Amino acid sequence: MTGRVICFGATGYTGRLTAEVMVRAGMAPVLAGRSPEALASLTGDLAGLGPVDRPPTWQVADASDAATVRDLLASPDDVLVTTVGPFARLGRPAVDAAVAAGAGYVDSTGEPTFLRTVFEDDGLLAEKTGARLLPAFGYDYVPGNLAAALAIQDARDAGRTPTVVEIGYFVRGGMSMSSGTRASISGMVDAPPFALRNGVITQTRGEVVTFDRDGRQWQAMPVGGSENFTLPRLDEGVRDVHVGIGWAGKWTKAAHGAGAAVSAAAGVPGVGRLVRSGIERAAGEETGIGPDAVQRRGSSTLVMARTRDGVGRELSRVVVTGPSPYDLTAELLAWGAAMLVTGHAVGAGALGPVDAFGLDALVDGCSRMGLIRVE
Repeated sequence: MTGRVICFGATGYTGRLTAEVMVRAGMAPVLAGRSPEALASLTGDLAGLGPVDRPPTWQVADASDAATVRDLLASPDDVLVTTVGPFARLGRPAVDAAVAAGAGYVDSTGEPTFLRTVFEDDGLLAEKTGARLLPAFGYDYVPGNLAAALAIQDARDAGRTPTVVEIGYFVRGGMSMSSGTRASISGMVDAPPFALRNGVITQTRGEVVTFDRDGRQWQAMPVGGSENFTLPRLDEGVRDVHVGIGWAGKWTKAAHGAGAAVSAAAGVPGVGRLVRSGIERAAGEETGIGPDAVQRRGSSTLVMARTRDGVGRELSRVVVTGPSPYDLTAELLAWGAAMLVTGHAVGAGALGPVDAFGLDALVDGCSRMGLIRVE
């Protein structure tokens, strides 16, 4: 490695999990955040988990002070990993710093509006500066990219042309949200999801997607994911991509309807501010809080993907499973950073996991962290 890996937001919930994975892997990350006291304490806690000659270090940076975020990057070989959210409110300084430096960038966002901006706007600038941007490189939305790419490959191997790809994200064993996840969701209230329809990214509420497995129906309500941008790059036949999240279980359809109503209300002058402030209060002000190790061991990732042809016939189906969403996110962020800092990315711009590293490398990397194909 000629560059450094910086973990921005290291003292937060997901940031700390990610920093621990990095240190255990011997990556000697620079831990970055707002509080020098918290950073010093965390550095001490993690120092004994990795090689003695490669301890983590720390540096103060604050998303409200863009200059301190820019100062984190000293070279185009550096990689900035950020878990600082909500990204719509706090994510801009990190991606701007990476693009300006022509550096590597990995984030944990699941927020459709921010994600769309990175792919549609920042990606073009990154191509010019040489920056390698890996947005949404966690539970949302790497497993779906993996499952969908394998499903597309299966369809093509069978001599068929996949036109439509549908992806559903689920959690087995229950989903306990971190404070950061709740804050991100509160910021998405007035941002309708998008999908790829007839080759065009379209803002739409969409429909609930249903998968049949294990004798039951798994329902996922629409959300804008990175797959809408990345999958057409893998196969020019793909014209429609629908991504959904099924955390609400049997209440998914009701939640989808309620979400549409809340979003509509948020757009009404005078009402929108009240709706958003109410949701923000419900999200709480605590930070750095999330499920403990026991709770995480009780949950696991389940993601399904299928392809269809132009008349709606199912062509292929892939199911992947893995560890809990938060453990998986930490592993993926660390793995993505390691791949970037060791020069494995192909090209520059806003990249998906397959077009960045290739499907074989993604399958191998994911299998090492327990994200594997089971069907």
